[in-house]
Amino acid sequence: MTLPSDPEAKGDPVMDPEADEPENGSPAYPLRLLTLVVVAAAVWGIDLKTKMLAVDHLEWQPPWRVLDGLVYLQLVRNPGAAFGMATGMTWLLTLIALGVVVAIIRLSGRLRSRAWAVALGLVLGGALGNLSDRLFRYPGIFRGWVVDMISVFAPDGQKWPVFNAADSAICTGGALLVVLALIGLELDGTRASRGDDE
Repeated sequence: MTLPSDPEAKGDPVMDPEADEPENGSPAYPLRLLTLVVVAAAVWGIDLKTKMLAVDHLEWQPPWRVLDGLVYLQLVRNPGAAFGMATGMTWLLTLIALGVVVAIIRLSGRLRSRAWAVALGLVLGGALGNLSDRLFRYPGIFRGWVVDMISVFAPDGQKWPVFNAADSAICTGGALLVVLALIGLELDGTRASRGDDE
């Protein structure tokens, strides 16, 4: 009589108890896809709304000091990436953003993990937010300047580059993806065993 083998003893992937079953036909895929879409749509909507408010109320205004100087609100139109990099390569940043959107859409077909759905939704929503600016704002398609409005600790990006809601979502989602990779949680909801390390 043979006893069932312990998958962790062999180092085989085991299901994360927080994730749904990854088999085709399980309810995990549509639920996780819905999570990704809802998170991305919420981030995109918040980003668009805050940019509209910034343009309406901060244009040609001095920085607004809030939270006792922890945050300053001011309108900055950024033709480059974060930290003032790639200022003359707006078209390339647009293509990169498009590539991120396409990559996440392709990955979503294997999505079974709630945590991955949230992380990818944050990155997708942020990418769509800044991509909207690249495509539709001045000075033209693929060359649009991104609207930023949050400067922390000091005005004019003296302490940290001015950013927006989309940037925050991308950084948060990216950090969560790094954590998921470090703990071994896979896109399909499986968790790599640490049996080899024991």
